[in-house]
Amino acid sequence: MREGYEGTGPGAITPDGCAVELYSRLPIGDEPDVIAAAVPEGARILELGSGVGRMTHALLERGFTVTAVDESAEMLERVRGARTIRGPVEELDLGERFDVVLLASFLVHAGDAEVRRGLLRTCVRHVAEGGSVLIQREGEDYHTKVPRERVDPSGFTVRIVSSEPVGDGVNSVRAEYEFPDAVWTQTFRARPLNREQFEEALEETGLRVAEYLTDDRIWVRAVPTAQAARTREGRTGRNSAGRR
Repeated sequence: MREGYEGTGPGAITPDGCAVELYSRLPIGDEPDVIAAAVPEGARILELGSGVGRMTHALLERGFTVTAVDESAEMLERVRGARTIRGPVEELDLGERFDVVLLASFLVHAGDAEVRRGLLRTCVRHVAEGGSVLIQREGEDYHTKVPRERVDPSGFTVRIVSSEPVGDGVNSVRAEYEFPDAVWTQTFRARPLNREQFEEALEETGLRVAEYLTDDRIWVRAVPTAQAARTREGRTGRNSAGRR
């Protein structure tokens, strides 16, 4: 396990505390509809941190082509119908670009600021000219309305039990998922980012907010800044010249 991350419950647990069986059971919400409304029909999507493919499968059903990336082999074994790539997202460099790069699951709130920068640079590196980076943020009261719980219509209860500061602007969060036949817990580190901090984090890595897609500002469409686009094109040109 990574420092500050832990998971309990039946089945395999990934290094960031995620239980594979748990995520296989969790239903998908309205996220695919938000994405489908924000991007071109039939777009090629690079999904970073796909997990077991909850989002992947819903996007495939809507006619998108998806490349799913995750560092967990156990997670990727559950993905069907998509190209899969295993490896750390923050280090990914496929040498190709996509209409849409998707960074969901609150990954932008990574506790390690350098990991966050790596994630966002991966987004910039892989988005096509004229394309979009779609990012899912934490709700603005994610770390303040604690403890809280929600009973899902499908029959399980999710609780955010605690969110405690551990230094350097990072919180340790503990979540519980109670099903009729099993209980899973996950402890992870997250860096709260208000709107200003979030936009600064994007700008630091060459992205800017194009629009907030939902009223709660949880879903965001970002695009490369002009400077980042010029820098990227320059690198592409040099690489092409070298191959010739």
